[in-house]
Amino acid sequence: MAEISQGGQFYIELCQNPIQFEPFSKVTNVFFDDSNRQVFCVRSGGATGVVVKGPDDKTNINFRMEDRGDVISVKFSSDMKILAVQRSQKSVEFVNFFDGMDTMEYSQSCKGKSTKIIGFSWVSANEIVFITDHGIEYYQVIPEKRNLRSMKAFSVPINWFVWLPKDAVLLLSSGPLGNIIHPFLFKQGNVFRLPKFEVDLPLIPKPPRLCLLERDVTMAKIYDQLYIVVLRHQPRSASAGNIGAEIVLYQLQKESPARKTDVLRLDLSGRFAVNIVDNLILVHHQASKTSMMFDIKVEGQSDGYVTYHQAILAPTPIKPVKLSQQVVQPIGAPDVAEVSCELYSPNWIVFQPNIVIDAKLGCLWYVTLNLEPTAQMITDKKRLIDFLLQRKECKKLVLSVCKQMMLPGQQVALPVFAKVFDKLNKVYRNYLEAEAQAQTAETTGKQEAKRLSIPPQALIDQSDMYTHVFTVFVDNKEIYYKFTVAVLIEYIRSLNSHQIPVQHYLYELVINTLVQHGCYYQLHQFLQYHVLSDSKPIACLLLSLENFYPPAYQLALDMLKRLSTATEEIIEVLLSKQQLLQALRFVKSVGYVDGVSARKFLDAALGTKDIMIFYTVFKFFEQRNVRLRGTPKFPSGERCEKYVKHMEATFGSEALTAINPS
Repeated sequence: MAEISQGGQFYIELCQNPIQFEPFSKVTNVFFDDSNRQVFCVRSGGATGVVVKGPDDKTNINFRMEDRGDVISVKFSSDMKILAVQRSQKSVEFVNFFDGMDTMEYSQSCKGKSTKIIGFSWVSANEIVFITDHGIEYYQVIPEKRNLRSMKAFSVPINWFVWLPKDAVLLLSSGPLGNIIHPFLFKQGNVFRLPKFEVDLPLIPKPPRLCLLERDVTMAKIYDQLYIVVLRHQPRSASAGNIGAEIVLYQLQKESPARKTDVLRLDLSGRFAVNIVDNLILVHHQASKTSMMFDIKVEGQSDGYVTYHQAILAPTPIKPVKLSQQVVQPIGAPDVAEVSCELYSPNWIVFQPNIVIDAKLGCLWYVTLNLEPTAQMITDKKRLIDFLLQRKECKKLVLSVCKQMMLPGQQVALPVFAKVFDKLNKVYRNYLEAEAQAQTAETTGKQEAKRLSIPPQALIDQSDMYTHVFTVFVDNKEIYYKFTVAVLIEYIRSLNSHQIPVQHYLYELVINTLVQHGCYYQLHQFLQYHVLSDSKPIACLLLSLENFYPPAYQLALDMLKRLSTATEEIIEVLLSKQQLLQALRFVKSVGYVDGVSARKFLDAALGTKDIMIFYTVFKFFEQRNVRLRGTPKFPSGERCEKYVKHMEATFGSEALTAINPS
């Protein structure tokens, strides 16, 4: 693992503007609804006052409700129109919030006299699931009638449950050890029971007792796949081959039991908490007050079934954070003070994907990433690019890393460039293919076409590389030109290997670099062996180099001929060099005699001031006129009167009617 730089950089941060609420106290209970991301502060005594703080103003609300006992749980429906309150283990009360709070409550009891409600979760705006110690009960809430309709129930002895709101997946724990997991998927008024599976335990106690606890299990969506994330505590024993806890990932399957895919080696023991940010697994360790970062897309060690991962970087603390708080001050003094917050506090409670709550402090933070320090911490550039390409909004940083690799004192070996360019162009090529599929996705519908054409997180094309990276070769004169050429050729090689057409400005940069340093032989070799592909812009550039390197003219002409779509350009080149007879031979060789402009040739012939060349060109087009129209005269549309008069003045009127056989 890379060492942390001495600059004190932090790649994990808490948001600058946390949601602040009334802290937990003897008179105030604090609840969190992870579906709507709302904090409920419930004050007891008389009429119960409730202050709700959410991610935005629309989810902030204050109200009062009658005190009917201690509140166990409270949550709004997703549309904020129904409030559910649990005050006992037997029932849940509901209050309508259509145009303000309805004073009339209605309730739903669980089924069975001995059944107890462990918790509940809103599945949609009008669907709710009760999790009891005997299973789950799925209801439709009908606010207009102030009642609930039972939709489905499953009988499963339950120890605890875990709910993933965004994907509506519920995990139930059963068995004496708590390691038999029953997944349920809720979708559009239906609930689907997925295959149960068993979580491996490092040590089974005797006699058996509950040892897989709710706090050690969470669910997360990582790289668009659902995973059950299980923390396994192991005794620190070097002789046993393990030196601390580990996290095991089980990928959820619809048709078969969840599959164990990845193991994250923590190499520490104690209390841990997990967040998911930008598809990275952040593991917070309370004892050391540090966090570790894992990326399951970065290559690890595999036994053919499970991949074992080490942290991307050394354990690092979260960036220190201060909190603005109201304080009592003398008159005239500021009443707001900056207070340092205790990081990794025992009061911290972590929710998915990226939420940390300190109920005693009265703060909810979102965990965020600062990727810039990672560019210095991860010294292996290939691994760094692998890591960055998976992150959101990483394009600017990836380009910066590529540019840094080319600066004197920081340059890397050519094979490293090859690997990095291939990684970038693989993403580039995949996007081009997806875009092509999107354009022809008429049979799959507009939604599929739209999905296919969404660019990846780090689409870096040739224009980006030229503008933001390769310009360093022009701006920094300390870079050795041979290094410049080698890197550019390597990038061109990578584009070709991924079947991406190379833009002419990359070739121009190579050619200009070689010309500036007089490397004409190398340029000749690159062109001769098609390292630089044929194109009209390159041919024009070669023509401009004729004064410096005379063979460039013939190289350009040969390139234009190979293109087979540059007939007009070749004619223009030959005429500009006053090589009219060669131009006539060329148009005959490509079968373009009937399409060429007589006026253009006659004007060029006149410009040579060579009467025999003019005579030859004039007779060439006279013969074309006879073949096409049966007369040697030029049609008025060609506007050749000027040249006819010159022919007559130079050779006499008899020359106009003399037609030499072709």
